[in-house]
Amino acid sequence: MPPRLTDSSALKIHRNRASETFLHVEVADEVQERLTEVNRRFTDPVVITPFPQVWGNFGKVIDDEEILNISPASHDLAIHVLALHWANDPVGQMVQCRRALRPDGLFMAFLFGGQTLWELRACLAQAETNVTGGLSPRVLPMGEIRDLGGLLQRAGFSLPVADSFTKTVRYRDAFHLMHDIRAMGEGNALADRLRRPTRRDVFVEAAKLYNDQFADSEGRIPATFEIICLTGWAPDPSQQQPLRPGSAKQRLADVLKSFDPPTDSTK
Repeated sequence: MPPRLTDSSALKIHRNRASETFLHVEVADEVQERLTEVNRRFTDPVVITPFPQVWGNFGKVIDDEEILNISPASHDLAIHVLALHWANDPVGQMVQCRRALRPDGLFMAFLFGGQTLWELRACLAQAETNVTGGLSPRVLPMGEIRDLGGLLQRAGFSLPVADSFTKTVRYRDAFHLMHDIRAMGEGNALADRLRRPTRRDVFVEAAKLYNDQFADSEGRIPATFEIICLTGWAPDPSQQQPLRPGSAKQRLADVLKSFDPPTDSTK
């Protein structure tokens, strides 16, 4: 059994103390915009989120527990919101969502990607090395879009698509940013994190490095949040299917022979 990445108890404590949901609101708006582009009316949506207050009367809203509170084939739309990056078994979460969808139901997941907080991660690593001579597990490792897109196929979804967008937020200093991260419920909940307080001079050094390397002309620092969207459909015979190997009626070589090779006019 693989080691657990996340301390679920610590994560729950952090989320219970959370007071800032602006990125969740941003994703909720993104969901509404994307759904207007889908030629489908959804009547039984379910939203998996640690912050149900953001979603109002959108549909059924459940927590992102390891065993999701959803029944098989009970929904036509499942949306997993800014929680999958903390899952100890993200593929398992996605498989549960697929099973909860009716055939040709839509799955959407939004999670933080590998470019999220790259500035802070770099400065913290450098500061801890400078001050203590070593590194400790401090920031959640987040996946890259290509790797995360592959999870859709592993979970059994059809027509998988992965894309991303970034949001840059500016703060007065690194302490302001780290306070906001805690307010989002995104503090360090790694299972292998240090169990003793970090020396303050590590954070002071990180704040100095952040300001020196990234501050703008007004003295404010940028923080990047990359949000990856994974989209897939529960399999259904009505969906477009790839051709079976060997089913082509014409050989590629014969097709290519019908085209004259282009001439190169450059010297």
